[in-house]
Amino acid sequence: MKKRIIKIIILPVVLIGIFIGTVSFKSDFFEIAKQIEIFTTLFKEINMNYVDETNPAALMDTAIKSMLTDLDPYTNYWNEQDVEAARINSAGEYTGIGALVKTGPEAITVVETYKDYPADKAGLKAGDEIIKIGNINVVDFKEDAGELLNGAPESNIDITYRRQGEIKTTSLKRSSVELNAVPFYKLLEDKSGYIVLSRFNAKASTEVARALKDLKNQGADKIILDLRGNPGGLLNEAINVSNIFIPEGELIVTTKSVIEKYNREYFTKKEPIDTKIPLVVLVDGRSASASEIVAGAMQDLDRGVIVGARSFGKGLVQRPRELAYGTQLKITISRYYTPSGRCIQALDYRRRTEDGKAIRTKVEDYNEFKTKNGRKVYDGGGVLPDIKMESSQFSNITQSLLFQDAIFNYATDYYYSHELKKPDNFNFTDEDFEDFKSYLKSSNFEYQTATERELNEMMDKAEDEELKSEIAPEVEKIRSQIASFKQQELEEKKPEIVSLLTDEIIKRYFYKEGLYEYYTENNPEIAKAQFILKSPEEYAKILK
Repeated sequence: MKKRIIKIIILPVVLIGIFIGTVSFKSDFFEIAKQIEIFTTLFKEINMNYVDETNPAALMDTAIKSMLTDLDPYTNYWNEQDVEAARINSAGEYTGIGALVKTGPEAITVVETYKDYPADKAGLKAGDEIIKIGNINVVDFKEDAGELLNGAPESNIDITYRRQGEIKTTSLKRSSVELNAVPFYKLLEDKSGYIVLSRFNAKASTEVARALKDLKNQGADKIILDLRGNPGGLLNEAINVSNIFIPEGELIVTTKSVIEKYNREYFTKKEPIDTKIPLVVLVDGRSASASEIVAGAMQDLDRGVIVGARSFGKGLVQRPRELAYGTQLKITISRYYTPSGRCIQALDYRRRTEDGKAIRTKVEDYNEFKTKNGRKVYDGGGVLPDIKMESSQFSNITQSLLFQDAIFNYATDYYYSHELKKPDNFNFTDEDFEDFKSYLKSSNFEYQTATERELNEMMDKAEDEELKSEIAPEVEKIRSQIASFKQQELEEKKPEIVSLLTDEIIKRYFYKEGLYEYYTENNPEIAKAQFILKSPEEYAKILK
């Protein structure tokens, strides 16, 4: 035990010398070294003198994660498994079962299976809860159990899972899984080329360029680029995708930091494919980071019309830094700014509320900027579309439904109680929506408004001041009004909720490919994009 502690102590001492040598340009390097020395001595004393046996690795892990929570949610410590996961995400290839999963404390939930990959062939479905992998119970595995699903190509794996309360087993053989940046593209009847860009991995610009060329060869004379739900990825690929539609030498994004070397301007460097073809870009509240770079550039340079809802608002740039033993620190190094000068970061992690939450920029504090044609655009959080769509919004109640998996779980139940032969036949009816509302009442879904939170805090203070019984009747009246308001809000936000329910249900029957096919005939955002693109006058009017 003591030898382990000595080894752990030696490493930080060595790192102090290295760290001072690499950050000596900072005026506060002595303070940094001082704090590291304090921490090292504290860590030693705890591990040598605490009343019970300690776990130095677990203590250090807790210390690191606690320190990083004081920064932003994108600055993270990556262990070796996290580093490999990031490599897979960037490369777009890995060896595994071919499914998107979410790891919980007791089970691994299958979120989506990829068509014709091992998980799909073995009969696994979205909503299945994997409880055992080989002879290992997920609940007993202390690391990320999801890593057990990956392995060598052609290796066999036995899986025990729970489906609708019934325990089942299956076996499959791992294979190479390719994650396409462009999972779908199609020429629509009105000669619009529809391209879905789902991630900015190393193949993003290559696949978009290939899709565009193919669509033009088929006769496409206008393009719809779908960035909805795209969480971002590689910065250089955002530049390259923009370059497909924007001339060489144009500024796409600027990064600014307190570290001089991270202050950079990124310009297009290649010959574009087409700078004239009319373009609509679709975004929503889950379009983030690299997606916002592309959408922001298209808007600021008046290269295309943005349709949908305000994007996520992640204007922070991260870079991985190598640490010891194959680990990394993914650290925020700068903020990015669109060509007009906008920083579209939505949350200010330097300023926080009393309960530690980052402060969102208020609408009245937004700053005005101008596009190339002189149109007014604003910073303050995400790219605001030129044409807003109700069905693209993500209100507070919708966010709660997504966060608590209410939409996901309802879609699972729907799949096992309804038969659907073709996606074209599907319509989430008013009766279905009433059933969904009944489901919410019977489930554990909880939605607390900001007013409710403040009311609860007030009642806690009232109890301390012995006023609770006196004000309770009035408070109950307010709670009743809030409950009525929440039911009303559920109705008011019906378009966006129904849109998400439709997406999730269609995927259960026809995979992502079937969902995109369904979009081309039934999606309101695509229909709006087609309406704008079919009228050159309307298109030009929006951009000028």
